[in-house]
Amino acid sequence: MLAWPKWRVLAVHSVGCGLLSAAPYAALENTTHIMAATDVPPQQSPQQSPLQAQARDHLWMHFSRMGGYDEQHEIPVIVRGEGCHVWDEHGNKYFDGLSSLFCVNIGHGRADVAQAGADQAKDLGFFTNWSYAHPPAIELAARVADLAPGDLNRVFFTSGGGEAVESAIKLVRQYHKLTGNPNKTKLIAREVAYHGTTLGALAATGITALRQPFEPFTPGGCHVPNTNQYRLKPGYGAETLAESIRERILFEGPETVAAVIMEPVQNAGGCFTPPDGYWQRVREICDEFDVLLISDEVICSWGRLGEWFGAQRYGYQPDIITTAKGITSAYAPLGAMIFSDRIAEPFLEGHNSFTHGFTFAGHPIACAVALANIDVFEQEGILDNVRTHEADFVAMLDSLRDIPIVGDVRGAGYFHAIELVKDRETKESFDDEESEWLLRGFLSGELFRRGLICRSDDRGDPVIQLSPPLIAGPAEFEEIESVLRPTLEEAWTRVQQRRR
Repeated sequence: MLAWPKWRVLAVHSVGCGLLSAAPYAALENTTHIMAATDVPPQQSPQQSPLQAQARDHLWMHFSRMGGYDEQHEIPVIVRGEGCHVWDEHGNKYFDGLSSLFCVNIGHGRADVAQAGADQAKDLGFFTNWSYAHPPAIELAARVADLAPGDLNRVFFTSGGGEAVESAIKLVRQYHKLTGNPNKTKLIAREVAYHGTTLGALAATGITALRQPFEPFTPGGCHVPNTNQYRLKPGYGAETLAESIRERILFEGPETVAAVIMEPVQNAGGCFTPPDGYWQRVREICDEFDVLLISDEVICSWGRLGEWFGAQRYGYQPDIITTAKGITSAYAPLGAMIFSDRIAEPFLEGHNSFTHGFTFAGHPIACAVALANIDVFEQEGILDNVRTHEADFVAMLDSLRDIPIVGDVRGAGYFHAIELVKDRETKESFDDEESEWLLRGFLSGELFRRGLICRSDDRGDPVIQLSPPLIAGPAEFEEIESVLRPTLEEAWTRVQQRRR
């Protein structure tokens, strides 16, 4: 085995919200112009564990280049976690700077939260929510409704975030049919935004390379500029971004537009935050044209931005919130669509029903885990920790601006990105070939070697994303900087050498 230090970093690549995978050294072809979801892992000795052979032969990993793994290239197998760290099958320790894809919010190794699920299994291991209810689902729905903003009092459980978005799309379509507007079927979303991989969610997803392999899919997705204020499109200013939504609704015909779906802080492209007043104007536009507002908070809820929900951070009232990930801190699979009493009303009349569901949605064990997770949030001040130390996190990232390759630092809460540039004065970015070399040929391997789970991504311009567990503080931010600074400095040196 390679002589790596026992404490080291795992550099992570993924597409959309897909599987995280180590991509340390070898660079493969970039056939889609988005961050390839598995470059070849580091070469290992032929003497690998039985898990390696079984994984290669039987486990098909999500968003992964399965052909990149063979007897000489290991699949990273993570076997244990505690706090902000995880360990692989060889005993190597990693700092999880991405909360295992934005979801292990309370950190790893909380046996008490897992125990809540085991305790529930003793009473009722499973019963469906199809025409039946059970105490954990009832209690969790009431608790979520109490935490959600405004009159979002109705909670429809799913098994994850993609299902929550799919459910919201179906809900708004059926709602408009029941209220006499059957032609309202279109969705307004933002460019480069990721909303899931199901065929319905792909209509809203604004990443061409994720959409093309599966066309045709559910029609009706319409896209407007995102809130990348570092690279505003010609003719757009921070004050006009929301107006592009109104213009698109008018272009499509208000009688055909069902909903606007957006994240409080957009993930894909690198943590795009909204300009002041953006969300309030979006709300006004939706009200003007009887268009529902979906706040996609699969990532941005459950403390990621320092509040229970991202809508609370930015002071707007959506009609629907989609959520998952941090609702259980990933200790069990669960998602939810939370919607207003107004949206529920037509479904409560006569023989109407929302003709949609999933067998395992609202699973009693997952709901019990979610209740225990919320207990941890409340009893241990998780939101307060983010609010208290967000400034420390931002200060650490801002301190990296003295490195010429750092063009922009942006985000909110414990959800930030660093955009990499070739020329900071002109904001010149890297072309496809340069991005391939920079992200896959150098940064991935070097971050792996030095020690940090993070995401290197170029679905838009090249960025490094960081989203640590919400229990992290200044000491953990120092760990992150101890890896990022020397790695980015070396990256800039190599960029200069290549330009000579």
